Amino acid sequence: MDQDLPIVIDGFGSDIHGESARLRERGPVAQVEVPGGLAAWSVTGYWAARHVLADERFSKDARLHWPAYAEGTISEDFPLLNWARMDNMSTAHGEVHARQRRLVAGAFSAQRVAALQPRIEQLVAGVLDTLAERAANAPDGVVDLKTEYAHSVASLVIGELLGVRPEDRDDVLGRAGYVPANQQEMRAEFLRHQKAVTALVAVKHREPGEDLISDLIAAQAAAGPSSDEEVVSLVLLMLNTGTEPAKNLIVNAVLALLTRPDQRELVREGQISWDDVIEETLRVDAPVAMMPFRYAVEDVTVEGERIAQGCPVLVSFAAPGRDPDLHGADAAEFDARRTDKRHLAFGYGAHRCVGQALARMEVRIAVQALFARFPDLALAVAADDLAPQPTFIMNGRGSLPVRLSAASS
Repeated sequence: MDQDLPIVIDGFGSDIHGESARLRERGPVAQVEVPGGLAAWSVTGYWAARHVLADERFSKDARLHWPAYAEGTISEDFPLLNWARMDNMSTAHGEVHARQRRLVAGAFSAQRVAALQPRIEQLVAGVLDTLAERAANAPDGVVDLKTEYAHSVASLVIGELLGVRPEDRDDVLGRAGYVPANQQEMRAEFLRHQKAVTALVAVKHREPGEDLISDLIAAQAAAGPSSDEEVVSLVLLMLNTGTEPAKNLIVNAVLALLTRPDQRELVREGQISWDDVIEETLRVDAPVAMMPFRYAVEDVTVEGERIAQGCPVLVSFAAPGRDPDLHGADAAEFDARRTDKRHLAFGYGAHRCVGQALARMEVRIAVQALFARFPDLALAVAADDLAPQPTFIMNGRGSLPVRLSAASS
Protein backbone atom coordinates (compact mmCIF):
# COMPACT_ATOMS: atom_id res chain seq x y z
CA MET A 1 0.00 0.00 0.00
CA ASP A 2 1.25 3.45 -0.91
CA GLN A 3 1.96 5.20 2.40
CA ASP A 4 1.27 8.57 0.74
CA LEU A 5 -2.33 7.67 -0.08
CA PRO A 6 -5.02 8.00 2.60
CA ILE A 7 -6.59 4.82 3.91
CA VAL A 8 -10.12 4.39 2.58
CA ILE A 9 -12.54 3.74 5.44
CA ASP A 10 -14.66 0.63 4.87
CA GLY A 11 -18.25 1.83 5.12
CA PHE A 12 -19.46 -1.68 6.01
CA GLY A 13 -17.14 -2.03 9.00
CA SER A 14 -15.91 -5.44 7.88
CA ASP A 15 -12.84 -5.31 10.13
CA ILE A 16 -13.12 -2.43 12.60
CA HIS A 17 -10.13 -3.39 14.75
CA GLY A 18 -7.92 -4.43 11.84
CA GLU A 19 -8.60 -1.13 10.08
CA SER A 20 -7.82 0.78 13.29
CA ALA A 21 -4.51 -1.06 13.59
CA ARG A 22 -3.61 -0.12 10.01
CA LEU A 23 -4.49 3.50 10.72
CA ARG A 24 -2.40 3.44 13.89
CA GLU A 25 0.61 2.39 11.83
CA ARG A 26 0.30 5.77 10.10
CA GLY A 27 0.33 7.51 13.48
CA PRO A 28 -2.27 8.53 16.08
CA VAL A 29 -3.68 11.05 13.57
CA ALA A 30 -3.91 10.04 9.92
CA GLN A 31 -5.50 11.16 6.68
CA VAL A 32 -8.37 9.03 5.45
CA GLU A 33 -11.08 8.93 2.81
CA VAL A 34 -14.57 8.22 4.11
CA PRO A 35 -17.47 6.65 2.18
CA GLY A 36 -18.48 9.05 -0.57
CA GLY A 37 -14.89 10.02 -1.34
CA LEU A 38 -14.60 12.76 1.29
CA ALA A 39 -11.11 13.59 2.60
CA ALA A 40 -10.94 13.65 6.40
CA TRP A 41 -8.69 12.96 9.36
CA SER A 42 -8.91 9.89 11.57
CA VAL A 43 -7.81 9.90 15.22
CA THR A 44 -7.04 6.51 16.77
CA GLY A 45 -4.39 7.22 19.43
CA TYR A 46 -5.60 7.46 23.03
CA TRP A 47 -3.93 10.76 23.88
CA ALA A 48 -4.69 12.31 20.50
CA ALA A 49 -8.36 11.35 20.83
CA ARG A 50 -8.55 12.84 24.33
CA HIS A 51 -7.05 16.02 22.94
CA VAL A 52 -9.59 16.35 20.15
CA LEU A 53 -12.58 15.33 22.29
CA ALA A 54 -11.74 17.89 24.97
CA ASP A 55 -10.66 20.72 22.65
CA GLU A 56 -13.39 23.32 22.07
CA ARG A 57 -11.73 24.14 18.76
CA PHE A 58 -13.42 21.02 17.40
CA SER A 59 -17.15 21.32 16.84
CA LYS A 60 -19.87 18.80 15.93
CA ASP A 61 -22.13 21.40 14.31
CA ALA A 62 -21.88 21.09 10.52
CA ARG A 63 -24.13 24.11 9.99
CA LEU A 64 -21.66 26.35 11.79
CA HIS A 65 -18.27 24.76 11.22
CA TRP A 66 -18.25 22.64 8.06
CA PRO A 67 -18.01 25.23 5.27
CA ALA A 68 -18.59 22.72 2.49
CA TYR A 69 -21.91 21.72 4.05
CA ALA A 70 -22.97 25.24 5.05
CA GLU A 71 -22.28 26.48 1.51
CA GLY A 72 -24.25 23.64 -0.06
CA THR A 73 -21.39 22.06 -1.98
CA ILE A 74 -21.87 18.60 -0.46
CA SER A 75 -23.78 16.41 -2.89
CA GLU A 76 -27.25 15.15 -1.93
CA ASP A 77 -26.06 11.61 -2.57
CA PHE A 78 -23.19 11.86 -0.07
CA PRO A 79 -23.82 8.70 2.03
CA LEU A 80 -23.15 10.39 5.38
CA LEU A 81 -25.22 13.50 4.70
CA ASN A 82 -27.88 12.60 7.27
CA TRP A 83 -25.24 12.62 10.01
CA ALA A 84 -24.38 16.21 9.09
CA ARG A 85 -28.05 17.16 9.03
CA MET A 86 -28.67 16.01 12.59
CA ASP A 87 -29.81 18.83 14.83
CA ASN A 88 -29.82 17.71 18.46
CA MET A 89 -27.70 17.72 21.60
CA SER A 90 -25.13 15.40 20.02
CA THR A 91 -24.35 17.92 17.27
CA ALA A 92 -24.84 21.18 19.17
CA HIS A 93 -21.81 23.29 20.06
CA GLY A 94 -20.89 25.57 22.92
CA GLU A 95 -23.65 27.06 25.08
CA VAL A 96 -26.44 25.51 22.99
CA HIS A 97 -25.05 22.08 23.78
CA ALA A 98 -24.44 22.94 27.44
CA ARG A 99 -28.04 24.12 27.89
CA GLN A 100 -29.51 20.98 26.33
CA ARG A 101 -27.20 18.77 28.36
CA ARG A 102 -28.37 20.43 31.56
CA LEU A 103 -31.95 19.54 30.62
CA VAL A 104 -31.22 15.79 30.63
CA ALA A 105 -28.33 15.50 33.10
CA GLY A 106 -30.58 15.20 36.16
CA ALA A 107 -32.19 12.05 34.78
CA PHE A 108 -28.80 10.34 34.85
CA SER A 109 -27.70 11.44 38.32
CA ALA A 110 -26.12 8.79 40.54
CA GLN A 111 -29.17 8.80 42.81
CA ARG A 112 -31.68 8.37 40.00
CA VAL A 113 -29.64 5.65 38.29
CA ALA A 114 -29.25 3.72 41.57
CA ALA A 115 -33.00 3.97 42.17
CA LEU A 116 -33.59 2.26 38.81
CA GLN A 117 -31.65 -0.89 39.73
CA PRO A 118 -34.58 -2.92 41.14
CA ARG A 119 -36.72 -2.10 38.12
CA ILE A 120 -33.90 -3.01 35.71
CA GLU A 121 -33.45 -6.34 37.49
CA GLN A 122 -37.19 -6.94 37.12
CA LEU A 123 -37.14 -6.09 33.43
CA VAL A 124 -34.13 -8.34 32.81
CA ALA A 125 -35.81 -11.25 34.60
CA GLY A 126 -38.86 -10.87 32.38
CA VAL A 127 -36.76 -10.82 29.20
CA LEU A 128 -34.90 -13.94 30.38
CA ASP A 129 -38.24 -15.72 30.84
CA THR A 130 -39.25 -14.80 27.30
CA LEU A 131 -35.85 -15.88 25.99
CA ALA A 132 -36.20 -19.31 27.62
CA GLU A 133 -39.66 -19.75 26.07
CA ARG A 134 -38.40 -18.85 22.61
CA ALA A 135 -35.47 -21.25 22.90
CA ALA A 136 -37.81 -24.03 24.01
CA ASN A 137 -40.01 -23.42 20.98
CA ALA A 138 -37.17 -23.04 18.46
CA PRO A 139 -36.72 -26.22 16.37
CA ASP A 140 -32.97 -26.27 16.95
CA GLY A 141 -32.99 -24.56 20.36
CA VAL A 142 -31.05 -21.59 18.95
CA VAL A 143 -31.92 -17.98 19.73
CA ASP A 144 -30.33 -14.73 18.56
CA LEU A 145 -29.10 -13.15 21.77
CA LYS A 146 -28.68 -9.75 20.13
CA THR A 147 -32.24 -9.38 18.88
CA GLU A 148 -34.11 -11.39 21.50
CA TYR A 149 -32.20 -10.37 24.62
CA ALA A 150 -29.76 -7.47 24.23
CA HIS A 151 -32.14 -5.27 22.23
CA SER A 152 -35.07 -6.01 24.52
CA VAL A 153 -33.11 -5.17 27.67
CA ALA A 154 -31.51 -2.00 26.29
CA SER A 155 -34.71 -0.59 24.78
CA LEU A 156 -36.84 -1.41 27.83
CA VAL A 157 -34.38 0.26 30.20
CA ILE A 158 -34.17 3.53 28.27
CA GLY A 159 -37.93 3.32 27.75
CA GLU A 160 -38.41 3.06 31.51
CA LEU A 161 -36.31 6.17 32.09
CA LEU A 162 -38.17 8.14 29.42
CA GLY A 163 -41.61 6.98 30.50
CA VAL A 164 -42.62 5.01 27.41
CA ARG A 165 -45.98 3.36 28.06
CA PRO A 166 -46.46 -0.38 27.36
CA GLU A 167 -48.87 0.41 24.52
CA ASP A 168 -46.24 2.59 22.84
CA ARG A 169 -43.35 0.14 23.06
CA ASP A 170 -43.68 -1.37 19.59
CA ASP A 171 -43.68 2.01 17.82
CA VAL A 172 -41.23 3.84 20.06
CA LEU A 173 -38.83 1.12 21.25
CA GLY A 174 -39.04 -1.55 18.55
CA ARG A 175 -36.67 0.19 16.15
CA ALA A 176 -34.74 2.33 18.65
CA GLY A 177 -31.05 2.32 17.89
CA TYR A 178 -31.53 0.70 14.49
CA VAL A 179 -28.78 1.74 12.07
CA PRO A 180 -30.10 1.60 8.47
CA ALA A 181 -27.83 0.48 5.67
CA ASN A 182 -28.38 3.47 3.38
CA GLN A 183 -29.27 7.14 3.49
CA GLN A 184 -32.77 6.78 2.06
CA GLU A 185 -33.74 4.10 4.58
CA MET A 186 -32.16 6.13 7.37
CA ARG A 187 -34.30 9.16 6.50
CA ALA A 188 -37.51 7.12 6.26
CA GLU A 189 -36.76 5.38 9.55
CA PHE A 190 -36.12 8.71 11.24
CA LEU A 191 -39.45 10.13 10.07
CA ARG A 192 -41.35 7.06 11.30
CA HIS A 193 -39.64 7.21 14.67
CA GLN A 194 -40.12 10.98 14.93
CA LYS A 195 -43.87 10.59 14.34
CA ALA A 196 -44.16 7.98 17.11
CA VAL A 197 -42.17 10.07 19.60
CA THR A 198 -44.12 13.23 18.75
CA ALA A 199 -47.34 11.38 19.56
CA LEU A 200 -45.89 10.16 22.87
CA VAL A 201 -44.78 13.68 23.85
CA ALA A 202 -48.33 14.89 23.19
CA VAL A 203 -49.63 12.22 25.58
CA LYS A 204 -47.14 13.33 28.25
CA HIS A 205 -48.47 16.88 27.98
CA ARG A 206 -51.91 15.56 28.96
CA GLU A 207 -50.73 12.86 31.36
CA PRO A 208 -47.36 13.81 32.90
CA GLY A 209 -45.55 11.30 35.09
CA GLU A 210 -42.29 10.83 36.97
CA ASP A 211 -40.16 10.33 33.88
CA LEU A 212 -37.66 12.12 31.68
CA ILE A 213 -40.12 13.17 28.97
CA SER A 214 -42.39 14.82 31.53
CA ASP A 215 -39.37 16.50 33.12
CA LEU A 216 -38.26 17.88 29.75
CA ILE A 217 -41.72 19.22 29.01
CA ALA A 218 -41.85 20.91 32.43
CA ALA A 219 -38.39 22.41 31.97
CA GLN A 220 -39.37 23.79 28.58
CA ALA A 221 -42.56 25.31 30.00
CA ALA A 222 -40.64 26.95 32.84
CA ALA A 223 -38.23 28.52 30.34
CA GLY A 224 -41.05 30.21 28.42
CA PRO A 225 -43.25 29.57 25.35
CA SER A 226 -41.72 27.00 22.97
CA SER A 227 -42.60 24.15 20.65
CA ASP A 228 -42.06 20.46 21.32
CA GLU A 229 -39.42 20.21 18.60
CA GLU A 230 -36.49 20.27 21.01
CA VAL A 231 -38.12 17.78 23.39
CA VAL A 232 -38.81 15.35 20.53
CA SER A 233 -35.23 15.77 19.31
CA LEU A 234 -33.79 15.01 22.75
CA VAL A 235 -36.06 11.99 23.23
CA LEU A 236 -35.05 10.55 19.85
CA LEU A 237 -31.40 11.04 20.77
CA MET A 238 -31.83 9.34 24.15
CA LEU A 239 -33.68 6.42 22.57
CA ASN A 240 -31.00 5.78 19.96
CA THR A 241 -27.91 6.40 22.07
CA GLY A 242 -29.49 4.48 24.94
CA THR A 243 -30.28 1.41 22.87
CA GLU A 244 -27.72 0.51 20.19
CA PRO A 245 -24.50 1.03 22.21
CA ALA A 246 -25.90 -0.82 25.25
CA LYS A 247 -27.12 -3.62 23.00
CA ASN A 248 -23.67 -3.98 21.43
CA LEU A 249 -21.96 -3.84 24.80
CA ILE A 250 -24.10 -6.69 26.13
CA VAL A 251 -23.31 -8.79 23.05
CA ASN A 252 -19.59 -7.96 23.09
CA ALA A 253 -19.27 -8.80 26.79
CA VAL A 254 -21.14 -12.09 26.42
CA LEU A 255 -19.06 -13.03 23.39
CA ALA A 256 -15.84 -12.23 25.25
CA LEU A 257 -16.72 -14.77 27.94
CA LEU A 258 -18.10 -17.39 25.54
CA THR A 259 -14.82 -17.38 23.60
CA ARG A 260 -12.53 -17.17 26.66
CA PRO A 261 -13.33 -20.00 29.09
CA ASP A 262 -10.45 -18.97 31.35
CA GLN A 263 -11.96 -15.52 31.88
CA ARG A 264 -15.39 -17.03 32.44
CA GLU A 265 -13.95 -19.29 35.11
CA LEU A 266 -12.26 -16.35 36.83
CA VAL A 267 -15.67 -14.69 37.16
CA ARG A 268 -17.22 -17.86 38.54
CA GLU A 269 -14.42 -18.14 41.09
CA GLY A 270 -14.79 -14.50 42.11
CA GLN A 271 -11.25 -13.59 41.06
CA ILE A 272 -12.64 -10.86 38.80
CA SER A 273 -15.93 -9.01 39.10
CA TRP A 274 -18.68 -8.46 36.58
CA ASP A 275 -17.71 -4.79 36.62
CA ASP A 276 -14.20 -5.87 35.57
CA VAL A 277 -15.69 -7.81 32.64
CA ILE A 278 -17.79 -4.86 31.47
CA GLU A 279 -14.94 -2.37 31.79
CA GLU A 280 -12.51 -4.60 29.91
CA THR A 281 -15.11 -5.07 27.17
CA LEU A 282 -15.43 -1.29 26.91
CA ARG A 283 -11.67 -1.07 26.56
CA VAL A 284 -11.01 -3.81 24.04
CA ASP A 285 -14.34 -4.05 22.17
CA ALA A 286 -16.13 -0.71 22.57
CA PRO A 287 -19.72 -0.73 21.27
CA VAL A 288 -19.32 2.38 19.11
CA ALA A 289 -16.50 2.54 16.56
CA MET A 290 -16.65 6.20 15.54
CA MET A 291 -19.23 8.92 14.91
CA PRO A 292 -19.21 11.37 11.98
CA PHE A 293 -18.01 14.13 12.37
CA ARG A 294 -16.12 16.79 14.25
CA TYR A 295 -14.87 19.91 12.43
CA ALA A 296 -11.89 22.09 13.17
CA VAL A 297 -13.16 25.56 14.11
CA GLU A 298 -9.70 26.92 13.27
CA ASP A 299 -6.40 25.40 12.21
CA VAL A 300 -5.36 22.99 14.97
CA THR A 301 -2.20 20.90 15.35
CA VAL A 302 -2.64 17.47 16.95
CA GLU A 303 0.33 15.15 17.44
CA GLY A 304 2.29 17.16 14.89
CA GLU A 305 -0.43 17.03 12.22
CA ARG A 306 -2.06 20.28 11.10
CA ILE A 307 -5.81 19.90 10.74
CA ALA A 308 -7.13 22.79 8.66
CA GLN A 309 -10.16 24.84 9.63
CA GLY A 310 -13.40 23.20 8.49
CA CYS A 311 -11.86 19.79 7.86
CA PRO A 312 -13.98 16.80 9.00
CA VAL A 313 -12.46 14.61 11.71
CA LEU A 314 -13.41 11.05 12.69
CA VAL A 315 -12.47 10.30 16.29
CA SER A 316 -12.39 6.60 17.08
CA PHE A 317 -13.96 5.37 20.31
CA ALA A 318 -12.95 1.75 19.76
CA ALA A 319 -9.27 2.19 18.89
CA PRO A 320 -7.92 4.22 21.86
CA GLY A 321 -8.50 1.40 24.36
CA ARG A 322 -6.28 -0.83 22.21
CA ASP A 323 -3.49 1.73 21.92
CA PRO A 324 -0.17 -0.07 22.64
CA ASP A 325 1.37 3.23 23.73
CA LEU A 326 -1.05 3.15 26.66
CA HIS A 327 -1.67 -0.54 27.32
CA GLY A 328 1.44 -2.26 25.97
CA ALA A 329 2.00 -4.95 23.39
CA ASP A 330 -1.00 -7.01 24.56
CA ALA A 331 -3.42 -4.08 24.29
CA ALA A 332 -5.66 -6.00 21.87
CA GLU A 333 -6.04 -8.95 24.27
CA PHE A 334 -9.07 -9.26 26.54
CA ASP A 335 -7.94 -9.76 30.14
CA ALA A 336 -10.30 -8.49 32.82
CA ARG A 337 -7.54 -8.94 35.43
CA ARG A 338 -5.57 -5.97 34.11
CA THR A 339 -5.60 -3.04 36.50
CA ASP A 340 -5.40 -0.30 33.87
CA LYS A 341 -8.55 -0.42 31.76
CA ARG A 342 -8.56 3.14 30.49
CA HIS A 343 -10.59 3.72 27.34
CA LEU A 344 -12.66 6.35 25.56
CA ALA A 345 -15.69 4.20 24.79
CA PHE A 346 -18.00 6.82 26.33
CA GLY A 347 -16.15 9.75 24.83
CA TYR A 348 -14.44 12.54 26.72
CA GLY A 349 -14.91 16.24 27.27
CA ALA A 350 -18.14 18.19 26.81
CA HIS A 351 -19.83 15.46 24.72
CA ARG A 352 -18.95 12.51 26.97
CA CYS A 353 -21.89 10.11 27.31
CA VAL A 354 -24.33 11.51 29.85
CA GLY A 355 -25.78 8.02 30.46
CA GLN A 356 -22.59 6.06 31.02
CA ALA A 357 -23.40 5.14 34.65
CA LEU A 358 -26.77 3.75 33.57
CA ALA A 359 -25.17 1.86 30.68
CA ARG A 360 -22.58 0.23 32.92
CA MET A 361 -25.21 -0.81 35.46
CA GLU A 362 -27.78 -2.19 33.04
CA VAL A 363 -25.18 -4.14 31.04
CA ARG A 364 -23.64 -5.60 34.21
CA ILE A 365 -27.08 -6.68 35.43
CA ALA A 366 -27.99 -8.12 32.02
CA VAL A 367 -24.77 -10.11 31.54
CA GLN A 368 -24.57 -11.36 35.13
CA ALA A 369 -28.22 -12.45 35.15
CA LEU A 370 -27.85 -14.20 31.78
CA PHE A 371 -24.98 -16.40 32.91
CA ALA A 372 -26.62 -17.04 36.29
CA ARG A 373 -29.80 -18.23 34.57
CA PHE A 374 -27.99 -20.18 31.84
CA PRO A 375 -24.56 -21.27 33.17
CA ASP A 376 -24.07 -23.60 30.17
CA LEU A 377 -24.72 -20.86 27.62
CA ALA A 378 -22.78 -21.59 24.42
CA LEU A 379 -22.31 -20.22 20.92
CA ALA A 380 -24.37 -21.99 18.28
CA VAL A 381 -21.87 -21.15 15.52
CA ALA A 382 -18.11 -20.81 15.31
CA ALA A 383 -16.92 -17.42 16.55
CA ASP A 384 -15.18 -16.81 13.22
CA ASP A 385 -18.53 -17.17 11.45
CA LEU A 386 -20.10 -14.24 13.30
CA ALA A 387 -20.57 -11.42 10.79
CA PRO A 388 -19.90 -7.86 11.92
CA GLN A 389 -22.65 -5.26 12.02
CA PRO A 390 -22.52 -3.77 8.49
CA THR A 391 -21.52 -0.23 9.45
CA PHE A 392 -18.32 1.58 10.38
CA ILE A 393 -20.23 3.64 12.95
CA MET A 394 -20.93 0.81 15.38
CA ASN A 395 -18.70 -2.00 16.59
CA GLY A 396 -20.97 -4.99 16.97
CA ARG A 397 -22.10 -8.27 15.50
CA GLY A 398 -25.04 -8.67 13.19
CA SER A 399 -26.37 -11.45 15.40
CA LEU A 400 -25.26 -13.74 18.23
CA PRO A 401 -26.80 -17.22 17.83
CA VAL A 402 -26.59 -19.19 21.09
CA ARG A 403 -27.90 -22.25 22.83
CA LEU A 404 -29.00 -21.63 26.36
CA SER A 405 -28.05 -25.02 27.76
CA ALA A 406 -26.10 -28.13 26.93
CA ALA A 407 -29.41 -30.02 26.65
CA SER A 408 -30.38 -27.88 23.65
CA SER A 409 -27.14 -28.59 21.78
